[in-house]
Formats: sequence, C-alpha cells, structure tokens
Amino acid sequence: MTRSIRTLMLSALALGLLPLTVSAQVTADAQTTSAVQAVTEMAATEAPADTAEEADNPLVQFPNQRPPDQRGLNTFEPPKTEARLSGTLPKLRVGGAFAQQFQALDHSNTAEALMVDDVNVNQLIDIGSGFNLATANLYVNALLTDGVQVNLETYLSSRHHAEAWVKGGYLQVDAMTFLGSDAVDQVMDYVTLKLGHFEVNYGDAHFRRSDNGNAFYNPFIGNNIMDAFTTEIGGELYVRHAGALAMLGITGGEIKGDVTNPDGRSFSVLGKLGLDRQVTDDLRLRLTGSAYHNGNAGRNTLYGGDRGGSRYYLVLENTGARTSSNFTSGRINPDFTEAVTSVMVNPFVKFRGLELFGTLERTTGHSGFEAESIDRVWTQLAVDALYRFLPREQAYLGVRYNTVSGELPGAFDAEEGQITEAGPEVSIDRYEVAGGWFPTRNLLLKVAYVNQQYNDFPALDIRSGGEFDGFMVEGVLSF
Repeated sequence: MTRSIRTLMLSALALGLLPLTVSAQVTADAQTTSAVQAVTEMAATEAPADTAEEADNPLVQFPNQRPPDQRGLNTFEPPKTEARLSGTLPKLRVGGAFAQQFQALDHSNTAEALMVDDVNVNQLIDIGSGFNLATANLYVNALLTDGVQVNLETYLSSRHHAEAWVKGGYLQVDAMTFLGSDAVDQVMDYVTLKLGHFEVNYGDAHFRRSDNGNAFYNPFIGNNIMDAFTTEIGGELYVRHAGALAMLGITGGEIKGDVTNPDGRSFSVLGKLGLDRQVTDDLRLRLTGSAYHNGNAGRNTLYGGDRGGSRYYLVLENTGARTSSNFTSGRINPDFTEAVTSVMVNPFVKFRGLELFGTLERTTGHSGFEAESIDRVWTQLAVDALYRFLPREQAYLGVRYNTVSGELPGAFDAEEGQITEAGPEVSIDRYEVAGGWFPTRNLLLKVAYVNQQYNDFPALDIRSGGEFDGFMVEGVLSF
C-alpha cells in the first residue's frame, strides 16, 4: 500500500512537471498558437479565406489530411476535400509530434528458474518509477499541384532507434486536373490513390494508436496487446461516396524492399469495406471490416512492424534486457512471418460526448522459423468506452478492456525436420483506466492506471504467472 501511494504521488508530481518538458515547443498563449498555425498552414486554396471561421477550418488548413491537433480526433481515413494550388510553386507544410511519459509500474512472475551460463534468464529485471525516453516525429507535406501531395514521415527519436529513421514516404492523389479530362475529374471526385512506402490501412485500430511521438489520437497510454501496424511498399485505391468506403491495396509484403529469394516472397493483398454516417447532429455511426493476406512472405511484420516501441518499458523482461532491443515489452506477436491471413471488424459509435470503439480480430498463419508446417490461430477483442466533457470536449475519462488468446509455436520435431504441432494455448488480459485534458488543441496531458495479466504460459516461459500494473502519465504535443 505504501508503495502504491508513493507511486501515485510521483505520478501526480510528474503530471505537474510535464508542461515544463514541452514548454520549449508550445505555450498556451493564444497569440503564439496562432503564429505557429500561420507558419504551418498549407495555404492550399485559390484565395485567402474570407472569414476567421474559414481560416480556422481544418479542411482548409490541411486539405486531404488528418488534422494533427485535437480537430483530428476520430478521423480515420484522411478526409477528401478540394486542394487547390495557388501559383506554380509547391506549397510546403512542416509539422511535428512529441511525447514524454512518466512510468510507475511494478511487475512479477512465477516462472521456474531457467539457467543459461549460470544466469536465471527467467528472473525479471528490477524496474521502478522514472521518465521514459522522449520521442519525436517530423512530418513534411508538399502540395505539388491541385489534389496531388507528397508526404514524408520521420522518427527523430524512438525507443528502438536512437538515430533518425524514415517511417515512410508516399504520394497521395485526390485529383488529376493536370490531365485536362472532365471524365477523369468526375471519377476522382470519389477516388483517392496512395503510392509509396506507407502505413498500411488494415483495420481502424491503427488510427487510434500511439505512433512513436504522435500519441495525440490515442486516449490511452498503450496500444493493443496484439498491435497490427506496419509500413510496406505498394499502393492503395480508395473509393468513397456518401459515407461508404471501399479500399483495395497491394504491397510487397515486407517492411522494406528486397529482390533476393524471389521464390520465398509474395505480394500482400488487403482490403476494407465500411460505412461512416453522421446520422444526426448528436449521433455518428461507423462500421468497417478489413482483411490482409500474404501466403509466402520473406519476413512479414503485420504484428511486428512498430519501430517506435511499446510504452510499457521493460515489463516482464529479464535482467539482461535493454530499452532499445527489448522494445515490444507488454505486447504479443504471433510470429506469423511467412504466412498470415487476418480479419478485423471495428464498430465506432459517438453520441454527444460518449464514444465506443471496438476491435474484433482473428488471424491465422505460421512463421518461417524452423519450417513451421501448420497454421496457428490468434484472436483479439478490445473495447474502448470514453466520455468527453467541458467546452470543446477538452477533457475525457475512459476505460479499455483488451484480451488476446492463441497458440504459441510448438516444439521442433527433429525427425520431421520442422514444427508439426502448435504449442500451448495462452491468453493475456489488460484493462486500462485513463483521463486526459487538452489545455490547447495542440497539447494533451494523460494519466492512466493499467493492469495486465498473463495466463497459462508454460512454467519455463518468463511470462508464466506474469503481471504488471501501475500508473502512467504522458504529455503530448502535436502541430
């Protein structure tokens, strides 16, 4: 009890200190905020806005993009709006996102000792209260011509990579007026094309997750336990009309390009169907279904593509763990690196200040490690419930329940020369209670309590009887 009180007091102290950590980048002063927005505004209309209301419209400031501040909450695919280039020179917008956490977590397990070179590799590392690494993203967007933009996203600081690391770069086409065809213009009223190296649009959960320095759209601290997120090279074609959405994508199936071992690689195919309607002024309903498939990947990373890393530093890791190399603490990866077929359904309901968001997911596949010859199955359920209040919905309270279950890889069969049976079925349960406050629309402060439990893991697995819990505080700046 004493330790819990102490960690809670430290968390409260950290919450008070967090504004100081970002004060060099932003202040709540309205004049400064307006100056920042004036510098970063893309100015993609034919003429300056006629009114202050239009000048503050995110669809004017960020055409065909998700606004990077509070106005981008509950935006999924980037909205399709008219983007006009004034003059002949490309219009440039530079933005960024920064995040800092204070962690006060405890962890424990009941795994049996496993001695390797006289070291018990199932002994947990000692962790306590402290600040995590500050993370940062850089965004560069250029409107090249009417409806055509290029986007570059870079991790400046991340848990897994100390050096700057390009997340992706891609071309987004929402209009083809340069062709001078009325027929093409009419088609492009409903079509968007994305080409390059980008975050694949599988499911809706990735729109509400923390992406390294950008934790602005995630009302909680952690992402899903089984975190479907990766970047791949390819293209996605969108067709949208009256709230209906259809998307088809083809990618190289890996996180980076490769031309070797052509017989051991194949393309990934993904798709999404959905409907998003503002039924009344108070009620919005959205439902989407997504699928992703690759039957012969060189090294697929659908559940291991996040190079930013988990927010829960070093939980359930052994004494030899390091922050950068053990960057997925608290997550589970089914290791479907060679073949994977995944389906995700996401309902979303917003009624006034109340929000409900769900994830139902089933994935099957196998790894290429030691020639696994059978498919294993994993399932995931996540439910978010939030209530936003105060003017402009500046504050919120929420709870998330997340559970996953599935089969671990089986033992290697020396006679068969491959893995022929699945391992034990295990599960992980997490609940998280969080609250947040937007002092300005570019700044977010969060505090959360999390509890995660590991069930039915083998006795010689470090996660056997595993549990972690405690408080987290996070400050986020995005512009």
